[in-house]
Order: sequence, then structure tokens, then C-alpha cells
Amino acid sequence: MGRRGCDRLSTHAGADRLQVFAALQTALREEGHAPRDRHELRRHDRQEPGGQAGNPKRAVVPVRKRSRARPVRDHAPAGLHDRIRDGGVVPQPPREAGHPRRLPRRAGLPGRERSGLAGARRRTQKAGAALYRGRDRPFHRRNAHPHRRRVCGRLRPRGRPQDQHARHPGIRDPVRGDLQTLLRLRRRVRLTIPMAPATQPPPDPALVAATVKTKLPFRVDLSKMAPLAGDASNRRYFRVELAGGPPHTLVLMQLASPEAFKQSEEAVSGAAAAVMELPFVNILAHLAKADVAVPALYHYDKPAGLLYLEDLGDVTLAQACGDSASPETAELYRRAVDALVRLHLKASFPADPSCLAFGRAFDGPLLMWEFDHFIEYGIEKRAGTVLSENDRRALRAEMRKIAELLADQPRVFTHRDYHSRNLMVQDERLRVIDFQDALMGPASYDLASLLRDSYLALEEDLVDELVIRYLEGRAKAGAPLDRLTFMRIFDLTSIQRNLKAAGRFVYILLEKSNDRYIQYVPRTLGYVKRNLEKYQSLRPLRAALARHVPELQ
Repeated sequence: MGRRGCDRLSTHAGADRLQVFAALQTALREEGHAPRDRHELRRHDRQEPGGQAGNPKRAVVPVRKRSRARPVRDHAPAGLHDRIRDGGVVPQPPREAGHPRRLPRRAGLPGRERSGLAGARRRTQKAGAALYRGRDRPFHRRNAHPHRRRVCGRLRPRGRPQDQHARHPGIRDPVRGDLQTLLRLRRRVRLTIPMAPATQPPPDPALVAATVKTKLPFRVDLSKMAPLAGDASNRRYFRVELAGGPPHTLVLMQLASPEAFKQSEEAVSGAAAAVMELPFVNILAHLAKADVAVPALYHYDKPAGLLYLEDLGDVTLAQACGDSASPETAELYRRAVDALVRLHLKASFPADPSCLAFGRAFDGPLLMWEFDHFIEYGIEKRAGTVLSENDRRALRAEMRKIAELLADQPRVFTHRDYHSRNLMVQDERLRVIDFQDALMGPASYDLASLLRDSYLALEEDLVDELVIRYLEGRAKAGAPLDRLTFMRIFDLTSIQRNLKAAGRFVYILLEKSNDRYIQYVPRTLGYVKRNLEKYQSLRPLRAALARHVPELQ
């Protein structure tokens, strides 16, 4: 504001300072100026409204220059001087009037709101208060640099401060709660949940109809195509109804992009061989030769990223069991264990160099990567904290002992995600899906994934029975394992697998904006706690985890 503004303000010596200040705010709002420019007209912070009536010139003090070398605009908009007259004050607008849009100070783009407290600001408008970002400091710090702002804002009432909550009891809780939440997330977590990715357009019906009619090994026509429920991956699935079958339906799998197969969604370890073939197709062919019950691939449209697969129905092992106490659960899981024995033996021997799974393995670095994945997401980003170097070093040292022990175990063909939602029940037969991340690993990994399932909790007596059934199945096939040693390795593998799964659920929530799996974290960590309590040698690991994971305390 220039000298003329100061002279005119001085004529209001007898006016109430609060009314003059409200008039200035109202005038600036009506002139379209940014609310951030309001702190160019600052009240003396140590001066209470109505105090020091003998010194009226200190009611409102114009800021003539800033501490940073930046050009200062004239903040006295046209018509401001005519709006404040002797003996009169511009009345306040109604409280339901919208808050003026903010002008970004640095960008200088009029009308563009900045991200952050927009939701809290809108709620503040309805409550009748003005939210000032950047004025969140105590009154006594009036000389602090005006540009060093924290995340949260401060409520400035449109009236006397002592009356704001008496007149508007709904101001404090909703607004302050929003500000505290934003402060905690931005200052401590240092992570924002990204916006959900743009929905991929569905496959072109004309392309699908032409492929169905000319590329499949049977003569059918496209009748209907409907989307199916997806999983935690970036793939999409559609059920295609056919006319003139059998078959009468098939499943269309759409990749995230035609070249998406070049990078696995899971971390891998091993030789850095170039991926020249879709892992799903490569490993499906190997499992089909090993007589593992996998879906048939009718056609792969590589340019379009579309796979035409056999329809295995909608009933997973988890859905077929319904409840761990149902009478069908034990029998279905016995068949799942028998299928796992066949998978481990027939898909492992003889080794097939053309199969991608034989070129990567669960070695020490990969097992530690999964442990670190839990530390990053299951502890730090879940709780909004960062481990100290001493805590991290102690935790990783105990985890490394388990990783090295598991890495030294004999390796078999490992599905890597062998659980109740990746086993389909079709005509009293179990079919295996989601095998594209297969690799070589300890025999206990898939069994721990099945029996310590995050989606379905089994009775401990049934778990012990199924572990023994697996050992007996291997012994009958001529590949026996020591029972006591395997039971201990099974428990350690369960700890590693369940910690990784818990961290993965948090990762899916934060990185993919998918909250369907976060509900399974308590059960998954419950398995970890039960296994940690079994062994005296695991007390240091339990103590290190309990300091940061509430479920393990």
C-alpha cells in the first residue's frame, strides 16, 4: 500500500481497529486479490484488539518491504481508498460466501489453486472462519521470515478471537482435525498417496471379434464381453461369451501395455538374461509339459497385448472352502498339497534352460530385498516414521540370519504365490494360475504360502497334518526330507513370507491406491508372532520388531 493508503488509514483514529482490518480484508477480496497478499497488511501481533487506544496509528501497519530481495507490487487496488470513508466501514459479506481463489505467489498464474489444504479450506468457509496458510506461527514470532511456512494453517476469525468458538462451535474439531492429519502425513510420512492411474481402455470389440472368429483353434463367434474382477496386478480380465461353441466362454487377459512383460511386478534375482518372451507364456508352456493343471492358451495377440485363455470359472479355493471350519476345507487343502508335490517334483526335474524360472532364484539378496520391503512399507511408511540406523542395523542383522539359512536350502521350482486365491476349483479339480513370477527356491516357500494364507486361516492341527502329508508325498516320489529340520525351516519361511506379504499389502495401498488387501495385515502378522514365540533363538528378532509393529508386541 502506498503513502496515500497510510494517510487515509490514519484518519480512522477513532474507529475500531478490528472493523478497519475487516474492511481491508473485504476490499481486497472484492478486488480479486490473492488472500496470500493479505499479510502485506499485518496487525501488530503482540497487540490485542481494542488495546492501547491512545496510540491509534498502530492499529494497522503497512509492510513497506520484505526481507527477501523481490519486487513489491502496489497492494492498494483501485477503489480501495474510496471504500473506506470517514465514519463508515464496508460491511462484511455473508459467511456463506465462497472463499476467494488463491493466486500462486511463485507461479503467478491467476485462478489456479494450489494443492494441500483445499478440503480444509472449504470446510472452514462453511464454518465462517478464514484459513491463512503460512500464518501458523505463535504471536511472539512476528519477526520470523514470512516465507518459511509449515504445512498446517491457522484459523483467523472474522470477528473477535475470543468469540469465534462461542458463535461457531463447529469450527474447531473438523478443521483442526484436517490440519493435524495433513501435518502428520506430510511432515512425518513424507509420502502422498498418488492418484489412481488412468483406467486403461478395454480391448477393441471389433479386434476381439475378428480374432475370435479367425485365430482360435475352434469355430466360434463373439457374443458378449464383460469385465471381471481384477487382482493386485496391473492386468485386466474379461469374460468373452462365444456363440457356436463349445467352448462357450473364454477369459481375455489384457496386459498393462504390449511391452509390459519385460519387467516383472515382483523383484527377481539371478542372471540378467534378456526377457524375449512373455513370462506367463514361457512358464505356462513349461508347466503344461510337466503335466501341471494350468489353463490352456488359445491365442496370444502380442501387438495388442491380449491373451485368449481357457475359462476356469469363478470359484477359487478360498471361495470353495468358505470357512476354515467347513468340512470341505480339509479335503480341498489335501488336494492342494498333493498338487504342490507334483509341481515341485515334475516341474523341477529335469531342468529346462529355456524356462525363465530356472534363470532366477530365491538367493540371499532377493530374500533380504523382501525383508527390506517390509521394513520400508510394513514399518516406516505404515507408521509414518523412519528407523534409526541402530534399529535398522539390528533388525536387518537378525533377518539376514533367516535369509542365509533359507538360501542354503535345496531348491525346487517355486510358484512364489501359491495360495487359496491362485487355485481355481473346476469340476472337482484344482487348477493353478498366476505363475508368471516362478523361480527356483526352497521347497518350504510355496507350502508356507499355502498354509499360512493371509486370506484364510487354517486350524493348527490341520496345518501340521498337511505339512506331514507334503513330506510323505515327497518320500513316496523318492525325494525325502528330514521331518524335524523341515518343520523348523517351514516356520522360518513362514516368517519371511508373511512379513513380505504384510509389507506388500501396504505397498499396494500406498502405491496403487488399492485398499482391498490392507485388511489382511493383522492376520498375516499374527502368523509371524506365533512363529516368533516358538523359538528361543528368535527372541532378538521379535524384540526388534515389537518396538515398531504393534501386532508383534
